[in-house]
Amino acid sequence: MKLARRIRSDGIRMPPPARLVVGLAALALAGSLLLMLPGIGAARPLRANEAVFTAVSALSVTGLTVIAPGRDLTVFGQMVLLALIQIGGVGFMVLAVLVYRLIGRQMSLEDRVALRDSLGLLSLTEIVVLTRRVFKVVLLIELIGAALLWLHWRTVLPLGEWDVIRYALFHAVSAFCNAGFDLFNGLPQFPNGVPNDGITLTIFATLIVIGGLGIPVVADLIGWPRSRTLSLHTRLTLFIVLWLNVTGTLSMFAAETLTTGALHDAPWEQRLGLSLFQVISARTAGFAGIPHLEALSPGAHLTLIGLMFIGSAPASMGGGITTGTFLAMLISMWSYVRGFPTARALGRTIGQETIRRAGAVLTVSLVAVITATYLIAVSHTGIGLLEALFEVVSAFATCGLSLGITGNLTLFGQVVIMLMMFWGRLGALTVVAALAMPRRKTLVTYPDAQILIG
Repeated sequence: MKLARRIRSDGIRMPPPARLVVGLAALALAGSLLLMLPGIGAARPLRANEAVFTAVSALSVTGLTVIAPGRDLTVFGQMVLLALIQIGGVGFMVLAVLVYRLIGRQMSLEDRVALRDSLGLLSLTEIVVLTRRVFKVVLLIELIGAALLWLHWRTVLPLGEWDVIRYALFHAVSAFCNAGFDLFNGLPQFPNGVPNDGITLTIFATLIVIGGLGIPVVADLIGWPRSRTLSLHTRLTLFIVLWLNVTGTLSMFAAETLTTGALHDAPWEQRLGLSLFQVISARTAGFAGIPHLEALSPGAHLTLIGLMFIGSAPASMGGGITTGTFLAMLISMWSYVRGFPTARALGRTIGQETIRRAGAVLTVSLVAVITATYLIAVSHTGIGLLEALFEVVSAFATCGLSLGITGNLTLFGQVVIMLMMFWGRLGALTVVAALAMPRRKTLVTYPDAQILIG
């Protein structure tokens, strides 16, 4: 009895980052088993590799797929896929909070730390209140988006009334969660895939942007009418999102105008509009407003790869290194160039620990992307370097855009891409923290030394 009590009180507990890794892996396993059940596949049950790849892609809200959900899944299978997307987008730790509240159990400190890490928050205070509030807002935004899509699509799509409702709900959730799954590709009545009319793309873009801002920013904006103040994180996030979208659009527009690409012959206003949507979608959403992405110019491909690698804001529905990491490195570099002893922005000093974490995330992410690209390139003779890099960065950023090679991946290639999607959803910092040994306290310090750089 004494030994049992000691194990319960002093036993080794799984660290919070490891809980996130194991939790997502368990959800992926459960989702894979669900997708393999009879009645999910339209013509036949999904194969094991198809089910696992689709489940990981849905739970990591990526959108890369080796099947066409609109063609290869039944209506019930599409609803199962939608549930996996919602769980992956909102976050399984957010749902865990709701379960805790429903059964009347108070969250422990370790559970709160795990939730904080999954949401990318800085403080443990009011996590449950924030989570419940944001969850309600998420459902409201998705329902509004579904209603707008239904009102528009019921007059333009060759579908029955109930099918329009189902399509509207599915794509509203997929867009807000930055998942990129759609039910149009693979169907003969939609040869160009997702409708790319102005109203559809505007609704999609709005949902994608809101979903990509991150839970802390959305919560801050919800409370702005009362407080009339926005945090430094919110102000910087709004600035960098606007800056990335504007510069990315101009870059892609110029690339498609000056060279021969998919949009070269389109009217300039259509070229500009499609460039804007594709740039917004590339930052982890994954909807292809342009039917044949492989026909874009090299400059446009490079623009999309860069935007996918940066990704969306921390604690959002998307992935990538996140705008927070990108901002921290930019602020640190600019402060160093101006001769400041510390990184500073908008009258505030950015802590050295934040800069170190951003550097760690950037370094680990680059190593992971380069390694995965190498593995895809050497194991697939028919896939070029651009296609391999685009696919890997898309998986890492949980984006879902592809140059058409996903269906041609071998089993080994699918495993590599699944690992990158898994990595991208959890975030490089979470994975590294889950695998790292606890920091040891030491009384020994070493003398400073210099190494050459630059």
